[in-house]
Amino acid sequence: MFSKKSIFTFLQAQVAAFLGGITDYGVMIVLTEVFKVHFTFSILISGTVGAIINFGINRLWVFKNQPGYSNNINNQLFKFALVVLGSISLKSFGTLILQKVFQIDYRIGRLVTDTFVSYGFNYPLIKNWVFKANEKQNAIESH
Repeated sequence: MFSKKSIFTFLQAQVAAFLGGITDYGVMIVLTEVFKVHFTFSILISGTVGAIINFGINRLWVFKNQPGYSNNINNQLFKFALVVLGSISLKSFGTLILQKVFQIDYRIGRLVTDTFVSYGFNYPLIKNWVFKANEKQNAIESH
């Protein structure tokens, strides 16, 4: 059903997401708890920092060796920025809803929200849009 390569790529992307995510979460906690920044703004700032780490790892390690990989960084950065804006918005809004409506601590709500956003939004868009392999190049390499 799934090829070894697609499973390996998925696992590599999860490592990239984890490293970016742990940085993101840590910066959010420091900004909120130490500097008393409201968590919705902390998520915006920390999400940007985590995204930079995630982008670098995805670009240089996860998707670099795929057949048909296009290394046009400007195009990738633009698309990645759009995904990050959507991701940060979903994380901020989801965490706020869980905190306000369900009285869930923002730290726990953030983890719950991140799980859904990471697998349902980030990974599909990063894999299939931001770092999508060039179909023309794939056809040339397969012949």
